Amino acid sequence: MPASDFDMCLLGKQQYSVFQQLFTLDSTISLEKSGVPIVQNNPYLSLLGQGILIGFVDTGIDYQHRAFRYSDGTTRIYSIWDQTLETGIPPQGFTFGSEFNKESINFALSTNNPTSIVPTRDDNGHGTMLAGIAAGSPNLAEEFQGVVPEAKLVVVKLKQAKEYNRKFFCVRNDIDCFQLSDIIMGIEYIRSVAMHLNRPLVLCIGVGTSQGGGNGSDLFSEYINNLAAHHSVSICIAAGNEGNSRRHFRGILLSPNYYRDFELRIGSQDTDFFFELWNYTPFRMYIILTSPTGETTQALYPRINECYKYDLVFESTILYVNNFVLEEETGAQLIIARFQQAMAGIWKIRIVNTDPQPAVFDAWLPSDPIISEDTYFLESTPEITITNPGNTSNSLTVTAYNQFNDSILVNSSRGFSATGMVVPDLAAPGYQITCPLPGGSYGSATGTGAAAAHASGIAAMLMEWAINHGYYTSITGEDISRLMVRGATRSTGITYPNATWGYGRINIQGVFESLSL
Repeated sequence: MPASDFDMCLLGKQQYSVFQQLFTLDSTISLEKSGVPIVQNNPYLSLLGQGILIGFVDTGIDYQHRAFRYSDGTTRIYSIWDQTLETGIPPQGFTFGSEFNKESINFALSTNNPTSIVPTRDDNGHGTMLAGIAAGSPNLAEEFQGVVPEAKLVVVKLKQAKEYNRKFFCVRNDIDCFQLSDIIMGIEYIRSVAMHLNRPLVLCIGVGTSQGGGNGSDLFSEYINNLAAHHSVSICIAAGNEGNSRRHFRGILLSPNYYRDFELRIGSQDTDFFFELWNYTPFRMYIILTSPTGETTQALYPRINECYKYDLVFESTILYVNNFVLEEETGAQLIIARFQQAMAGIWKIRIVNTDPQPAVFDAWLPSDPIISEDTYFLESTPEITITNPGNTSNSLTVTAYNQFNDSILVNSSRGFSATGMVVPDLAAPGYQITCPLPGGSYGSATGTGAAAAHASGIAAMLMEWAINHGYYTSITGEDISRLMVRGATRSTGITYPNATWGYGRINIQGVFESLSL
């Protein structure tokens, strides 16, 4: 549509599902804790990822790094699709970006100026980190080795979300975030490569969003679920790092008044942002917002297609509120509040059930870095903070723990889903994991993205055993997820599954021990 026709209240005139959800990155010595060396040193297993593709839809990769090259200097990357570059040829079936195959990468690596041939870069480092933890080549001097150093890689560098997709949700242009359609196209590209090569695929998703309702019933979650049910496709997803961020609030409406007040603190640097409130009960709720100066909106009741706009009189805040009586993908009621030039301070929010019945709702602020740590709910709920698409049943949703003392990372998102589905599935090492960084260096990574990359390497080991060694040739991603859950390490005195650990700590040795009983 013409940019001149832009209107913030198009969100309201059109359904929520029309607008792109925005995703952010899930991360900022671990092998022994997962039983990897024991299995790889077994001559009857020796699972190093041979014949397996691992795909990454993230910030790209430093293809010149020695972590992604064979000992002769050639690349272990099959292909890269850089969605941000328009100077080359897009992949077949796609209309934008530039694709670089292994032949062009190897030619570039043989020259004195590789980027003049293959100009793709990872300026962030997150994608390079994920790929290295999962499948980096060994470097004894750096005490580094990826989980499956013989796997091949397929990489998508996501482009930044478009200006107007950000504008609808009041997200600044200087914040790193990615839109849903580009992520799905990236996954489809990786799938097309795997099908062309007829190779098993492990997909690592290290991005997430607090949008979408947190129960796995949106179309993207269903897409992931269906894909993980396919033969020879496994998906590992970062649970998110929202457990200690105070960006989720669960409200319970009880008699006699069936309303709930809660408060939102807005930091001075978070002038433009949004939050979503989801109600999965059959009862209708309305919202009232009160600014720090005491200015109050009217009661905003659920409607089919309506957008309320408020220019507050005593401050500069502009407020847009949608109260969808029915969000078409999930069937839930959805309230979205969007702030422009928001006044810092304490905002009061009241949710009222129009039906005199007990009910529950969940409110989520956007994930870091869309807002800072200075904006949060005063009475926050650390549970139900798994970011989408982690609220799915067939994939493997991975939280992070400190492998040095076996404690959960305090920032790791916690389950269960908004409707009680068990997530996360497992915890994997995610604290200061040695990893490659752009520019040929090494560093460390912490967070559930790093943990998901570790789990992706272990999933590749299982895929190699099952398909390439011929033990379970019909295996699906859902099968791999359930095998990993059964083989998990569980501590005595803890009840599983639980919202913090899921079913326990990932352990590939435990998987094979469970199969031998």
